[in-house]
Amino acid sequence: MSFDFVSLENVQEIAHQYGYWAVFLGILIENLGIPLPGETITLAGGFLAGSKELNYWFVLGSAIAGAVVGGTCGYWIGRYGGWPLLVSVGRIFRIREEKLAEFKNQFSENAGKTVFLGRFLALLRIVASPLAGVAEMPFLKFMMYNIAGATAWASVMVTLSFFAGRIIPLEKLVLWVAQFGIVALLAVIAWIVVPLWLEAREAKREIEKS
Repeated sequence: MSFDFVSLENVQEIAHQYGYWAVFLGILIENLGIPLPGETITLAGGFLAGSKELNYWFVLGSAIAGAVVGGTCGYWIGRYGGWPLLVSVGRIFRIREEKLAEFKNQFSENAGKTVFLGRFLALLRIVASPLAGVAEMPFLKFMMYNIAGATAWASVMVTLSFFAGRIIPLEKLVLWVAQFGIVALLAVIAWIVVPLWLEAREAKREIEKS
């Protein structure tokens, strides 16, 4: 898996050279809302732990800490500056502020699940924490889901790469995780969009009947 600005080879080199700091900062920056391949860096850290170059527990701790700190910073960025930015973006795409307010309220109802499960989806991992801040999710509630999600996600990623990396090339492991993330993201989008489409269709029928 490669990125326009960071190749897998570069990610491996960064993880090898900077070790735990690379894992910590990589996922922290991604959780701020910046599309850095934090998941790939975490997988690389677990892979290096599996080959005895790094310590498994330190990699795991670095990933959890980076996810928690990054998510917390993303939350406060969204809390204090996210709504004006969202409104500005909405104007560009001609989305009325009332519609954005509806989205904000809908997100608030499922914010906890989104923060927790969003850890496992690349796009949501980047935007979930800032959106929780925009939605003014209570901070203590956010932290509960933030810590739980960070711990669950980091444990799966680091443990997976620690063991699977011994028998599967890192390139293939990263590709499989990315493919799973895309399928899961499409499933989530369908889960959200299909009910909204059915609701809009039903409302249209009611209008036509009247």
